[in-house]
Amino acid sequence: MGADVPPQEPDVYIECILRGGLLKVTAIDSRTGTEACVFGPANAREALTRNAVAKLVYVMKKNSE
Repeated sequence: MGADVPPQEPDVYIECILRGGLLKVTAIDSRTGTEACVFGPANAREALTRNAVAKLVYVMKKNSE
């Protein structure tokens, strides 16, 4: 039992809502409920998802300062 277990990373939920030609992608931290969203063209889902997660990390870092 002496093994160090790294802390578990929280899950991030992704919500995508299509509004006309725009896609709203929201990243939600499961532990804190913190949200970050981005908007962009509907055909850029992967890039928008990466950006939403990056924005969530930024927001959580700013909130912890």
